[in-house]
Amino acid sequence: MDAPNKNEGRRDFLKKSTALAALTIASPALIKAGENDEKIAAYFEKVPLELEINGQAYKLSVEPRVTLLDLLREQLGLTGTKKGCDHGQCGCCTVHVDGKRINSCLSLAVISHGKKVTTIEGLAKGEELHPMQEAFMKHDGFAIGCIREGHANTAEDVREYMSGNICRCGAYPNIVDAIMEVKKGGKTV
Repeated sequence: MDAPNKNEGRRDFLKKSTALAALTIASPALIKAGENDEKIAAYFEKVPLELEINGQAYKLSVEPRVTLLDLLREQLGLTGTKKGCDHGQCGCCTVHVDGKRINSCLSLAVISHGKKVTTIEGLAKGEELHPMQEAFMKHDGFAIGCIREGHANTAEDVREYMSGNICRCGAYPNIVDAIMEVKKGGKTV
């Protein structure tokens, strides 16, 4: 993260400290204990975040504890990335950050500052689906990182690579079929 300009830092500090002083002095009748704690804390805790998602630049203000998954789904409406186990085990939340796959449920959004994020929505080129999207629609499956990282030479390789992911839908055979179709077709992922 870039260091803020000294003048901007002072201005922010003065604004926030003045607001805090005003809240402290405010009549207890105006502020019921605990009622606005979250809103007040959120205002003081937000940090700037600049990143590119699916080719579009974003300048945001987020709480430091927000995961990349929650930012994508709840704040930006990019719901193609799913919340499955919320423990980094199922792979439903996988996105690419600077070309490397990550579990967005385990990654804080602020860590992606200045980076390029690609979600499932960002794979298509306009109305033209990515070859992997087409294959997965056809076979009801999901997994570009598997090919890019060299784990898709054989169907057995794909099965071994997927062994750490927990799939609750029983789609493993379809996932293998989709990956192998794209790999054999020589399509670029």
